[in-house]
Amino acid sequence: MFLTEREVAKLTGIAVQTLRNWRCMRVGPPYVKIGRLVRYPKDELDKFMRRWVIRPEGERSSENS
Repeated sequence: MFLTEREVAKLTGIAVQTLRNWRCMRVGPPYVKIGRLVRYPKDELDKFMRRWVIRPEGERSSENS
């Protein structure tokens, strides 16, 4: 499944302009570009967002159990 930049902005709270700036700087979530069409693979967006998860100090992740 692929998402538009507006869908990504709505889902993440990241402004469309920020997504555009990130693409120019080659940072942010991975995307696919065909001509002028830009789409974000949903699974890649999920991975990108998981990198920013902050776990409270006393909480154990299920990976460590």
